[in-house]
Amino acid sequence: MIGQPQVYECLDKMGIEYEYYEHPEAPTIEIAAQFYRGEDTTLCKNLFFRNHKGNRHYLVIMDSRHQMDIHSIEKMLRQGKLSFASSERMMKYLGLRPGSVSLFGLVNDKDHEVTLFVDKGLVNVKKVSFHPNDNRASLVISSSDMFKFIENIGNEWQVVDLYE
Repeated sequence: MIGQPQVYECLDKMGIEYEYYEHPEAPTIEIAAQFYRGEDTTLCKNLFFRNHKGNRHYLVIMDSRHQMDIHSIEKMLRQGKLSFASSERMMKYLGLRPGSVSLFGLVNDKDHEVTLFVDKGLVNVKKVSFHPNDNRASLVISSSDMFKFIENIGNEWQVVDLYE
């Protein structure tokens, strides 16, 4: 299977079932949407930010159908001025290359340095879809299993209303 083995090991250890789909490389959400599969599944957008000092990092996950600019996210998260993290920071904190950012990158954050923000719009959906840390495949899991993963991975996290 395509993706980082530690993602599958973590999901199996947590007892999280998933549907697996291979597809051509999909480095943007617009391309990923072309290969989107799974009935009642919400394709998730994953954004990785750093604060202006560069000493705090944030992963934001949200429904891909919503558009959000960085200034709106700054206002909603109340974390000060944000910018997209560099590819070097992405590799250091999530073990990922640009175009493969995923909730599952948190399996590589052994020191729990990344804070996760989940848009409240994902709370009541049936299923969600993320890359397995490689943008040539997608995994579909239940929303309840997404929260099981989040609670067990150990990073600080909170549900926020990105569209208030």
